[in-house]
Amino acid sequence: MKLLFALLTGLVFGTGIALSGMMDPAKVLNFFDLAGSWDPSLAFVMSGALVAASVGYRLVWKRKAPLFEGRFQVPTGTQIDMKLVGGSALFGIGWGIAGFCPGAAIPALGTGRWEVALFLGAVILGFWLRRIVAPLHQPRAAA
Repeated sequence: MKLLFALLTGLVFGTGIALSGMMDPAKVLNFFDLAGSWDPSLAFVMSGALVAASVGYRLVWKRKAPLFEGRFQVPTGTQIDMKLVGGSALFGIGWGIAGFCPGAAIPALGTGRWEVALFLGAVILGFWLRRIVAPLHQPRAAA
């Protein structure tokens, strides 16, 4: 049942991305082109998502636990560090260059465009490289 609801949630998200036009990287890039062919539709999509998420969180936090888990898994970190800032900057730069974010690129795979596959391949490569590089920067325990 848990996987079925995960699938349904993904289908609703993908349908929303498709209907809003956010699978089209040109539409996203035009949002960032303030001096040229600016398209404010991304701001409307984000505003609608913010309203829906706000209502959803108000309803969900009234529950003791999620429907398919024993407890909520909420991040506990509150520190703004270089990993957070660097990751955010890298995400924003990639989004501004490619016109895709991973959430919109996954449903866009259905368009058959090679650029989408290339973008998601780069995202997966980045995840893989981070797994290799991150342990190199961990402080070593004193002997």
